[in-house]
Amino acid sequence: MSHLQYYNYEGVGEQNKENYWYSQAVRIGDRIECAGQGGWDPKTGEIHQEINAEIDQAFENVELNLKNAGGKGWEQVFRVNSYHIPLDNEALGAMVRNFKKWMPGHQPIWTCVGVPKLGQDAMRVEIEVVAHVP
Repeated sequence: MSHLQYYNYEGVGEQNKENYWYSQAVRIGDRIECAGQGGWDPKTGEIHQEINAEIDQAFENVELNLKNAGGKGWEQVFRVNSYHIPLDNEALGAMVRNFKKWMPGHQPIWTCVGVPKLGQDAMRVEIEVVAHVP
């Protein structure tokens, strides 16, 4: 699919491209689709140990990823898929708190799933989004 434009932000984005052979985002017409973002430090890859901090960082990483791909960030997101270990009230509360913070003007569609394992052993959340970039 060489006609598509792929993006990888500095640090973890570029490392994952090399180590795992995938990109962080792809631009398709007026859409940006983002690979799942975890609660890792985007420079070092260190994952927060506290679930609220991990989810907060995952939201920040989505913002970074969207802007790196030429978007404006969360304000353009219309679809969110989130994956959680565990899917409990604390995780849901952190997600809703961040939705209200990052998207105060709209409410995207959202699919939220509890899973047994994510891409890295320390990960407990992964968030993927689709944004409309007219």
